[in-house]
Amino acid sequence: MYEAFYNLQAKPFQLSPDPRFYFSSKSHRRGLAYLTYGAHQGEGFIVITGEIGAGKTMLANTLAQRLASRSLVVAHVVSTQLHADDMVRMVAAAFGLAQDNSKAVLLDRVEQFLRTSSRQGKRALLIVDEAQNIPPSAVEELRMLSNFVVDSRPLLQTFLLGQPEFRKTLQSPEMEQLRQRVIASCHLGPMDVSETEAYVQHRLQTAGWQGDPSFSADAFPAIHHYAGGIPRKINVLCDRLLLMGCLEQKHAFTGREVLIVVDEFLQEFAAPSRSVGEQIP
Repeated sequence: MYEAFYNLQAKPFQLSPDPRFYFSSKSHRRGLAYLTYGAHQGEGFIVITGEIGAGKTMLANTLAQRLASRSLVVAHVVSTQLHADDMVRMVAAAFGLAQDNSKAVLLDRVEQFLRTSSRQGKRALLIVDEAQNIPPSAVEELRMLSNFVVDSRPLLQTFLLGQPEFRKTLQSPEMEQLRQRVIASCHLGPMDVSETEAYVQHRLQTAGWQGDPSFSADAFPAIHHYAGGIPRKINVLCDRLLLMGCLEQKHAFTGREVLIVVDEFLQEFAAPSRSVGEQIP
């Protein structure tokens, strides 16, 4: 809607993790370096944690895009509260394998797929998102999948992306064997004010921004104060800000407009007020 008003070629603050809009903050640059290192190692587990909306999936998608020409077979699993057998089914499905009620059959299909990929000169990479939702028994299944080898070379490498509480899961005694196979780990922290400003401008420029709308110097601290340097929250706020600007024919934003949108958010999510005379149950 507002793309045409501001002569943008795309929606700059979409929530879907599009690698075209990847922004290399200090924290994300470090995280991508760990992922890239892990991909080159071709074995073990890489663990990336961060708060909700910190950009973990964006990192994974960016890496997958950059490695697409390197004979890499990538499967992506978004986990829920899976049982151990369900994890095997999800992995098999992510690699495009036919389903079966038997766990033994599925494991054999996964192994044969990995061996065939290896013979074709391809490596398999499994990206597991929302790893904090996986119970220890299902995490153990992922470790067991890493036991598939040919000539002492692992056939599957796994990246685990999760919220900070996933680290608690990894510290539990039953995760000792998995911890020994983690070759790199890092945490995505929030962006500071200067990075927030650069992030907003980067996404706008990627969408074809030519300076319309403009942002005053006090707009970015206001954006950072609300979003706390979390990319997804910045996207939500700026998307609404541009929508408001389109509706009200604005071509310049200051901290005042940002605070107006923040106040709208607070009102939308506030508990509904009771009418006069309404009884409390």
